[in-house]
Amino acid sequence: MTEPTVHVPVVAEPISASKPRRSKDLLWLVLPAASGVVAGMLWWLLAPGGLNLVSGNPDLADAANTGSWLPRDLVLAGLMLLAGCLTGVMLDGKLQGGGAARRLAFALIGGALGAVIAWLVGLFAAQLLGPAPDPALGPGFGFTLRSYAVLVLWPAAIAFITFVLALFGVLSKKPVK
Repeated sequence: MTEPTVHVPVVAEPISASKPRRSKDLLWLVLPAASGVVAGMLWWLLAPGGLNLVSGNPDLADAANTGSWLPRDLVLAGLMLLAGCLTGVMLDGKLQGGGAARRLAFALIGGALGAVIAWLVGLFAAQLLGPAPDPALGPGFGFTLRSYAVLVLWPAAIAFITFVLALFGVLSKKPVK
């Protein structure tokens, strides 16, 4: 004989949605910071005084040439703006609902960390892969950053793009009748 089957209802505990969401939100901190490594290597590859792939001008290839200081800073500034704009565009649409302020704060902090990491990786790449600086010129002549305000451009671009996209989102909504 067969035994009768008894179905006992199992009480399931609700799954906490906050832990996976918070770990996903942490990606807004980690990914921009990690992409700072790529931006730093690109800075050294493209900038005058580094590998100098942008200009190709042999006069600007020397890191001690004072004429290469501004273009070097501008290359890093362009990379910071590009990274900030890309981060801001990826953040669009993720600023609705719960945790929106947390995601924006993580993206801004991640952008600031990414900018500092890019700067340090570029300096490290110059020491590792570039020619040795001339000690007679002093420590200020080499592959360095002259304008530290460039490091603020990544989080500033994130904030600006987020503001503009949010403004367009509000302005494009049709009024409710």
